[in-house]
Amino acid sequence: MKGRLIIGKNSLPHWQITGHVELVSGGAQPGGFYFPVPRGVHAVRLGSLASISQDVKVNPGFVYSITFGAMRSCAQDENIKVSVPGQADELPIQTVFSSDGGDTYAWAFKAMSDVVKITFHNSGVQEDPTCGPLVDVVAIKEILPLGYNRGGNLVKNGGFEIGPHVFANYSTGILIPARIQDLISPLPGWIIESLKPVKYIDSRHFKVPSGHAAVELVAGRESAIAQIIRTVAGEAYMLSFTVGDARNDCHGSMTVEAFAGQEPFKLSFASEGKGVSKTGRFRFVADSDRTRLTFYSAFYHTKLHDFGHLCGPVLDSVVVLPAH
Repeated sequence: MKGRLIIGKNSLPHWQITGHVELVSGGAQPGGFYFPVPRGVHAVRLGSLASISQDVKVNPGFVYSITFGAMRSCAQDENIKVSVPGQADELPIQTVFSSDGGDTYAWAFKAMSDVVKITFHNSGVQEDPTCGPLVDVVAIKEILPLGYNRGGNLVKNGGFEIGPHVFANYSTGILIPARIQDLISPLPGWIIESLKPVKYIDSRHFKVPSGHAAVELVAGRESAIAQIIRTVAGEAYMLSFTVGDARNDCHGSMTVEAFAGQEPFKLSFASEGKGVSKTGRFRFVADSDRTRLTFYSAFYHTKLHDFGHLCGPVLDSVVVLPAH
């Protein structure tokens, strides 16, 4: 170490580093900065064009999800580039969704060999060469293929039970990036077809309507989640889904708007932040052999006592069955 600068390519155990990489401690910093490191004491800071990488053993042909904590440290327009051989995406981290800086992201890839090099890279060039994102935690999880839906539900992973790794000791939810940033979704079966991410939440840290996980629509109309299901043109179907709040101090009049093909549906409820949920059922007629289901929040919300923390309605238990 030279101050907090790491000297030498292999000086950070298990990682290879290039460029200006610092080992920083959380808390107040010289110059009036504050580095949030919610999951421990230390994080790495990637300066201009710097990167860290690690070789990981995987099973070829399987999909893997990487969960990592990333925070801005100084520049407004910071991004972080995540890559494996043959796939690279740049994730914007300008918008801070949790006021304590504990934003966690997921990114997925398909393994093409039995060892992959996972790299986190700061592709930006700032006036201050030390300026760049912080990374404070990384995990990787093999995503199992989706199996047959019991009960005839046409929606895959409708309860959001299969998703990225969630850290046990701390979570403000996992941000699932938009499809334009990640073609392979860490949330199997679902497409994030919006500019902003949706948040994957678990029952250990939030109130979810049923099961172990759900999705929180944290950016109003800018975070939409969709799935294309198989249908028969001219046949009638029943769509049901549950909306609620995560018992995370998110108050107000909430509305989730849903589209089944061309038909719009709305499910509204008044949230007091107490973890209440509500289920709606809607009938629609398919107009083709593929029907797109889309869900988004009609309004923008922040926590009642913390206006810097974006939140929104929770979506769970999405079911489509033939109408008899």
